Order: sequence, then structure tokens, then C-alpha cells
Amino acid sequence: MCRNRRADRRIMDMEVRAVKTMRPSEIAELMQKALVDCAGAASAEELEAARIKYLGRKGALPAIMKGLKDLDPSERAEAGKLANEFKKAVSAAIAEGKRSSGKTAPIPGRAPSFDHTLPGLWRGLGSRHPVSQVIEESVRIFSSLGFTIADGPDVETEYYNFDALNTPADHPSRDIQDTFWLKNGSLLRTQTSPVQIRVMEKQPPPVRIVAPGRCYRRDTSDATHSANFHQIEGLYVDATVSMTDLKSDITYFAQRMIGPDVKVRFRPHFFPFTEPSVEYDFSCHACDGDGCRICKKSGWIEISGAGMVNPKVLKSVGYDPEAVSGYAFGMGIERIAMIKYGINDIRMLYENDVRFLGQFV
Repeated sequence: MCRNRRADRRIMDMEVRAVKTMRPSEIAELMQKALVDCAGAASAEELEAARIKYLGRKGALPAIMKGLKDLDPSERAEAGKLANEFKKAVSAAIAEGKRSSGKTAPIPGRAPSFDHTLPGLWRGLGSRHPVSQVIEESVRIFSSLGFTIADGPDVETEYYNFDALNTPADHPSRDIQDTFWLKNGSLLRTQTSPVQIRVMEKQPPPVRIVAPGRCYRRDTSDATHSANFHQIEGLYVDATVSMTDLKSDITYFAQRMIGPDVKVRFRPHFFPFTEPSVEYDFSCHACDGDGCRICKKSGWIEISGAGMVNPKVLKSVGYDPEAVSGYAFGMGIERIAMIKYGINDIRMLYENDVRFLGQFV
């Protein structure tokens, strides 16, 4: 190995001595040879050898520069110009060779930066967010009952969010303290109920849909409330729909989603878009009905409202209240997730702590 290196150096020294006092045509010819050598380099070592041979301290270019003084004055200027072009062209060829092939010269005494014998580094696969999991599971459950999925815009008009749902002009939900209003008169939807109106406007009965999506209200964040949250609302309109259908479907959903031991409570209430109306609650997961901070000592967690679709709403979309009836319901996805997974604070779902979210695989 040492004898080969000494032989290579003797050959290189001979080439350097040979290029002294080169004429312009000879410099141009040597530059072409140097470019061919750089282009043909198959490794970082060969590129480095070409650099040393032509541009190194004892290489061809310094020898050419030293020999300029011995040239005829009529050729000296042209030879100097070609020497500069020689340096630029060969330097560019070496740099391009390193960029195009990723070749870099090894650093003496330092191990390679990548060890091919080491095992691969694998990133964690991650998991679905619990809110996404509950939405997908809810859709599967209601799909088994014959419901289809419907969607609508997050930025709604006042008509679809309030007027078409029989919400009076003086209703508190229309206030700026409760709703995010935009400068153009639109608003961030406070519920996914507008999707129900949009669907009924486009098709005649029967209608059986669920509308999952994001909603926005000016709520103060606490253990069970957030200004940004998700809902899934349902609508079933047909010739013979009754409150019995509503109660049976909600109970079926609760037992499929939470478990067969969950209890469902229906309480009379008032909503402008349903008549009669109810609120329904699921039994508290944290205290098993004994009362705690999560359920505000009641043993129940309020899910949302429901009821039979108000005849005024049916008329607003062109349906005949004498010929059809229907029920509507809504529920908060985050609250379902809290019950299903035993989460005691809704804010934990939005903090993006992967240590917490990674539990829900």
C-alpha cells in the first residue's frame, strides 16, 4: 500500500513538472483533461485526488502560475486568463460532483457519520385523537340504525343558524355575549342544527341523517365547557316518527357507546326548534351516580337536548306537518369522550399533551 502511494506521488510530481511554462493551447488542453477526470471520479477519494492533482499546493495550477513569467510576453496575458478559467472550471466541476452524488471526502481519524450495521430508528405510529375516535364510533352506531352522514359550513348565516330553527329575535343565544359574530353579519355556527335545515330544503321525506362537526360558543372554559367543541346532531323525519323512536335510539346509542350499564335520563325542557322537548343525561362515570365535581353533585352529566321537530320548522322547509313528523337530537362529542374514557376535565383534550393522548389507542 505504501509503495503504491509513493508511486502515485512520483507520477503526480512528474505531471506537475511537465506543466511548467505551458503555452495557452496546452493550458486549455490540460483543463479539458482535468474536467474529464472530475466527471469520471467514482468516489469521494477520487474527487479529492483530482482536486489535489490540479488545484493543490503542489498541483498543476500553481505550477502553471509559476511558469507564466517564463512565457513569451505575447502569450503571457492569454495564458494568465486561461489559468484563471482553469481554476474556476475545475473547482466548479469538483463541487458539482460532490453535490450530485453526495460524495464527501473522509476526515482522517474520524469514523463515518452513518453506521450501516446499526438497527433502524422507528418513529412512533401515534394514535387517533379521542374526539376523532368518538365521532367515528358515533357515526358507525347511527349508521347501523339507517342514518347517513351530512355536513355543512362552519361559517353560517343568521337564517340557517337561528331563523329557520324558529329561534326568536330576542333569544339569548343571538347575543354577542353567546355567539361569535363576524363583521359581514355571518357567524360561527353554535350547533350543527343548520345542517338539518339545509338537508331538508334539498330533499323530501324520509330524512334520516347525523351531522358531526365543530361548533363555537362564547363559553368560559371549565371542566365541562369550552368555546370550541364538537357536536353530532341527528334528524329523523318520516310519516310515523314518535317520541318512542327518539328515546329508544338514544338509549341504544348510549349502551353501544358507553356500555350496557350506562343509564339515560330524559327531562322535560324547552327548545324553540322542537316541541315537545327534552334534555337527556348519561349517568356520571366518575362517581357512579353518587355525586362529584364533574357532575356537580347530581350523579348525571348533561349531554344535550332533543325533541320532536317543531311544526314551524317543518313548514319553513316546505314539509307538511300534518303528513310527516320527526325528531331531532344533539350531543357533545367531548362529553361523550369524557364519559367513555374517564376523563375528568374537558380541557385535557385540547392541550395536545402526547403523553395523555397516547393512552387512547
